[in-house]
Amino acid sequence: MKRNILLSAVSAMLLGAAVMPAASSDCTGFLPPNDLKIPVGSADDKGIVEAQFNDVMNIVEKIYKPQVAALGKVLELRRLWTDATVNASAQQSGNRYILNMYGGLARHETITMDGMALVACHELGHHLAGAPKVSSWASNEGQSDYYANMKCLKQIFSDTAANNFTRLSAGDEVAEKGCDAMYTSPQDRAICYRAAMAGKSVAYLFKALRNETVIPRFDTPSSVVVTSMMGSHPPTQCRMDTYLAGSLCTQPVSGTLSPTDPTIGTCTRSGGFQAGFRPLCWYKPAKPSELLPPAGKDFGPGEDLTLPGPAFNMLNTAYPWDSLRAPIGR
Repeated sequence: MKRNILLSAVSAMLLGAAVMPAASSDCTGFLPPNDLKIPVGSADDKGIVEAQFNDVMNIVEKIYKPQVAALGKVLELRRLWTDATVNASAQQSGNRYILNMYGGLARHETITMDGMALVACHELGHHLAGAPKVSSWASNEGQSDYYANMKCLKQIFSDTAANNFTRLSAGDEVAEKGCDAMYTSPQDRAICYRAAMAGKSVAYLFKALRNETVIPRFDTPSSVVVTSMMGSHPPTQCRMDTYLAGSLCTQPVSGTLSPTDPTIGTCTRSGGFQAGFRPLCWYKPAKPSELLPPAGKDFGPGEDLTLPGPAFNMLNTAYPWDSLRAPIGR
């Protein structure tokens, strides 16, 4: 009876309690379309250099060319270093999975090598991340962000060739505590934390390009709940939340994702996972039951189920490190 009541409440929340309708679009790029250009050697050329750019792409190709080949496809990673475009994109042509990696984005002052790896992982996600999708082949923007941290960065950062990648120097207590809570081995914890920080670094890129004044933070997660699946680029804080979620998801990296069922190979409450859920600021579950623990299993410690608030407070998961999070309100 209690579970049925909760299921009805979650259904009502998903149907009517959201505060932001979602838009849908096809794969247009890592960033929304923009006119910004950063030529080689320009005053704004403050990011990574060409050798560092190539080091990132080398590892991406090393890891993913065999995986794509196993699918009967060919990975074509286009290293467009001299192109001043501040973006990256994915496309398919015949049996080719194409990544367009532009030097203009790599030269942006917020970009580190870890951040550039995340960008490449996002574009790979359009090809490999599965449902939800925005076209016959392309996973949507939120799912591609989730894939980047849940699957791709964990493989790249496990490669010793990535040990010397440049990265964000500042620490983050929330990300560190979260990774410590979800993983037991020092290596898994370090990779989780590093992936989360890569997400934080590109969130600063989003903030800069959108001329936003609010600084995205892991302890101020978005309180938005969409009424329908968002296919386009989520807001800055929402994307940052997604990177942390992907980092905290303990699904095996080798786990299979489905082109039609977004619950397969991902972290959901209904699957018995404690964290790593896709944020509801872009993700609309196909079934409300996805937000509840498996039948016969209670919510985790501190997960008190209450109804007030725009994001239905029960969805603001009470993880073991919750005392570090700021009050929900952004």
